[in-house]
Amino acid sequence: MNIKIIPSKIYGNTEAISSKSHIHRLLIAAALSENSSEIYFNKSSMDIYATKNCLIAMGFRITEENCKFKISPGENINKNLSLPCGESGSTLRFLLPIAGALGINGDFITKGKLAKRPLSPLKEELTDKGMTIFCKDDIIHVENKLSYGEFKLPGNISSQFITGLLFALPLLSNDSKILITTPIESRSYIDLTLAVLKQFDITIEEKENFFYIKGNQKYIAPKKIYAEGDWSNSAFWLTMGAFSEKGISCMGLNPNSLQGDREILDILKKFGADVTIEKNKITVKANKLHGIKINCEQIPDIVPEIAVLGALAYGETIVSGAERLRIKESDRINAICTCLKNLGAHIEEKNDGFIITGREFLNGGKVNSFNDHRIAMMCAVAAVKCKNPVIIENAEAVNKSYPDFYIDYMKLGGKTEKEV
Repeated sequence: MNIKIIPSKIYGNTEAISSKSHIHRLLIAAALSENSSEIYFNKSSMDIYATKNCLIAMGFRITEENCKFKISPGENINKNLSLPCGESGSTLRFLLPIAGALGINGDFITKGKLAKRPLSPLKEELTDKGMTIFCKDDIIHVENKLSYGEFKLPGNISSQFITGLLFALPLLSNDSKILITTPIESRSYIDLTLAVLKQFDITIEEKENFFYIKGNQKYIAPKKIYAEGDWSNSAFWLTMGAFSEKGISCMGLNPNSLQGDREILDILKKFGADVTIEKNKITVKANKLHGIKINCEQIPDIVPEIAVLGALAYGETIVSGAERLRIKESDRINAICTCLKNLGAHIEEKNDGFIITGREFLNGGKVNSFNDHRIAMMCAVAAVKCKNPVIIENAEAVNKSYPDFYIDYMKLGGKTEKEV
């Protein structure tokens, strides 16, 4: 599907959708619990359904009604099964160690580029502790039970590897520890995992570069759980606010959230945008923007928003520390640079980021989403400050995390047309 976006004035209020990162973790912890629970949210996405469907395939009982997941303990966990994880890296990397902890034999069925995204060194650590894992085309086959012990992982490849082990190791018969061999990037995602585990009565002890995990722990779920608003996706609306004289307000965000992408507020301020923070409402309005220099090791998911701000800010913006973006749904550094260059931005690609010289307006034109949800949304945001329409090819990529993105875009005054 292609979507044509006609530049228009945007402003108004929007409600933050529920956090994909939070719901993934809540669903898994609730499924592993010995009691029933309910998770409340306002919107879901393809990635969330991938986790839900895999848990159901494992034998856990999950039903959905009126923006609520009801989760009950699995009576007989299935041992030989097919796990449809789609394109969700979180689903695969979180559930892979859990499958081993539960002694599940089966196939993770992937789509898109997920099977080509890195699984090492998590795969080697799991096989060293008893699991058998082999990959063929879009299938990742697992066998045998995971054993306790010491696991060694670098902190700069994927925080999802660490999260998967933090969920799985409390289920084993004896104690384990995770040694982190390099500084952790995207630390906030691990903090979110630890907070959810604590909420479900799981104890993790952290000292220096170790996580200590006691075995034979029991997950106990709160009766009702409410998913947080999503800072990662809301960052696109807040970024659009920086180009709006009347401003854009986003409701339902927790300014004290453990989600690292709340950093977008400080970044917008550094660019010069007008930012107002109230109890349950964040408002961003246009002001004179100027370029910044920023290292994005801890906030890779909001680099597309930073790129748009830099493309339309006076002076030079230098983004570094984002090398891991090359192994996302797309080579996201290259995708950002290609799309913005096609729209008329002055951007130079680097190994771990890019350098942008800002302009008052971009030209517009045709871009491809690279089947990457964040690239599609970035282009839609950039269209607000283009002289001519923007056509986004494969615009449906947003379904991965935000199926109603274009609907909410139009509610703020955006003008879109589907192209055949």
